[in-house]
Amino acid sequence: MQRKIGIIGGSGVYQISGLEAAQWQEVATPWGAASDQILTGRLNGTELAFLPRHGRGHVHSPSSLPYRANIDALKRLGCTDILAVSAVGSLREDLPPGDFVLVDQYIDRSFAREKSFFGEGLVAHVGFAHPTCARLGAEVLSAAASAGVKLHQGATYLVMEGPQFSTLAESRLYRQWGADVIGMTGCPEAKLAREAELCYASLAMVTDFDCWHPGHDAVDVAAVIATLSANADKARNVIAALPAALEARPGACPCGCDRALDTALITASEKRDPALAAKLDAIAGRLL
Repeated sequence: MQRKIGIIGGSGVYQISGLEAAQWQEVATPWGAASDQILTGRLNGTELAFLPRHGRGHVHSPSSLPYRANIDALKRLGCTDILAVSAVGSLREDLPPGDFVLVDQYIDRSFAREKSFFGEGLVAHVGFAHPTCARLGAEVLSAAASAGVKLHQGATYLVMEGPQFSTLAESRLYRQWGADVIGMTGCPEAKLAREAELCYASLAMVTDFDCWHPGHDAVDVAAVIATLSANADKARNVIAALPAALEARPGACPCGCDRALDTALITASEKRDPALAAKLDAIAGRLL
């Protein structure tokens, strides 16, 4: 099966170099405008679409990001897989600033965002026990090794609402919960990708120790940006190495990502809202 990779670039990663036939495209969605235009092209022979999550120049806050439009736009462009790159704080001593982590679990503490494409008139409940695609994650690990980037495998990402950073009490609490890293954008992005039946992996760049660490000052934007600048090239190197690490995928994703809606739709067909169904043409068109 032909694969097309969507890259969602987080803080510090606003562009991808080396794309052949590169062009910025405006993609209209029923959920409004995406964060920015999407850069499409071919990278080392693989179709790729790049979306800067916060927009070029970082104009969108975590709470106001158009998450649904972003995922819909990538799906509408034909993406089969999404690699999300994001900046996170570390809640573990052995994950220092500058390290990279492959996230595989989430604790979602966000509260001011639309978290589903579905709703009144057309209800769906997707499975989310394993929120990332193990197969795509293994390919990202391989790409990181090829790029010479140290990547920790497996981490739980605590999603906070923001835009303020944590209090000391919150930071200590999240460590007690077993969270490994903390950020503001991992959800609902991963949840929406599952609803859109896209394979999703999360590459997290550690920028700071949040505020729990007694040997470090409280988080500030200047320190975060300094670490991001140092790591941005490493993130781009992993992305550049990803096409060579991709395996030929059979007709169905081994993890079931591309069939997430098979048993998720619960609203009786005669009771479904036709207006909402129409908005779901790209997300759930194969079933609706």
